[in-house]
Amino acid sequence: MKSPLVSDAATHLEELAALAGRVAREMAGEIAETAELVLHALVGGGKLMFCGNGGSAADAQHLAAEYVVRFRRARLPFSAIALTTDTSVLTAAANDLGFEQVFARQVRALARPGDVLFLHSTSGESRNLLEAARAAAAAEVRTVALLARGGGPLRELVDRALIVPTDSVAHAQEIHLAIGHAICEIVESRLATEPGGEY
Repeated sequence: MKSPLVSDAATHLEELAALAGRVAREMAGEIAETAELVLHALVGGGKLMFCGNGGSAADAQHLAAEYVVRFRRARLPFSAIALTTDTSVLTAAANDLGFEQVFARQVRALARPGDVLFLHSTSGESRNLLEAARAAAAAEVRTVALLARGGGPLRELVDRALIVPTDSVAHAQEIHLAIGHAICEIVESRLATEPGGEY
């Protein structure tokens, strides 16, 4: 007889596997198109920016690191930055301008046409992400939102909304990271040549 703990663990993973399969069937085209957007930005000299709150902030940092350092293969770095990591900027912006401006302020300072901003959110309702999306549009920066639970108002403010069909915050974040890895793998396979080589 299985222990309840074993059943709980299996249920979580089985639900995640079912959701991953659904995303593969229904969203692979959108994911590939997003990878093309990233390829175009990097080849054109642009950079990738990532932001989010809480667990989504961790995902933003994780994915920025994959581009700057490596994902699967040795190569030159790709230009990427997480807007969630500079505590001095974050706390100064929150203190002086309000927490809703912590990402938008950095977008205004750092973003240039040709860049891509990734916004990670399970609800699509966080005011600091809505403001960041508006700032990116004003800066002529393309925007991609990784969303769930219908996408919220953020889905209307971005160029591309990847909405995972789930109301589970945990599974949404797990799939967002998998989507981010899939995009990074496509980009790396297309742009990386010899280890340490040019792209």
